[in-house]
Amino acid sequence: MQEAFALSFLIRVQLPDRPGTLGAVATALGEVGADILSVDVVERAPGLAVDDLVVELPSGRLPDVLITAAESVEGVEVDAVRPYAGVLDTFRELELIEAIAETPKNGLQLLAEGVPRIIRAGWAVVLRHGDHGAARLAASTAAPETRMSDLPWLPLERATILDGEESWVPRTWQELGTELAATPLGKPNRVLLVGRPGGPMFRAAEVARLAHLAGIVSVVLPD
Repeated sequence: MQEAFALSFLIRVQLPDRPGTLGAVATALGEVGADILSVDVVERAPGLAVDDLVVELPSGRLPDVLITAAESVEGVEVDAVRPYAGVLDTFRELELIEAIAETPKNGLQLLAEGVPRIIRAGWAVVLRHGDHGAARLAASTAAPETRMSDLPWLPLERATILDGEESWVPRTWQELGTELAATPLGKPNRVLLVGRPGGPMFRAAEVARLAHLAGIVSVVLPD
């Protein structure tokens, strides 16, 4: 008899910021067989919290049951559910910064690989804007091979959420519903572009976190 295996999913939930709500969500998810592996705070606002939950669901169960279970708790809304293949021992900012400081010549590649694990995105690329368009300097393993030359938002002065429906966005990205965010890396013509296929959308707190990380890392990156 084969042993059943579990699938991992990332659930982003909006919930009332009051004691016991997250516990109630955990209980509801447990009742459908989901095992919560980690919880990350994405954003806090008066009366509202946005959290990312990584859960395991037994094989054969549809991810829709996660939405039904979470939203059975009063006031809870699910922003998105997507398969999650990231490692549980995720890189954090400090470890990533230390790794880049130790080997700055590999810093751009380390950054591209590390950032998606920190903010739970699908991929990241580092681009430089020049006279002949944008050149790719580094990319995470999962980054699409699509080459981009005409990027009207470059140079970039500050971290921002980009419109994934704009004409410069490759069609395949649009078809996947890719959410996009970008931040300058020490200078407006060198940027970090992050993609999250299928959502959820980037929150202001996530963009601020991305900008903060880029600002620190740019100090040790080579020119």
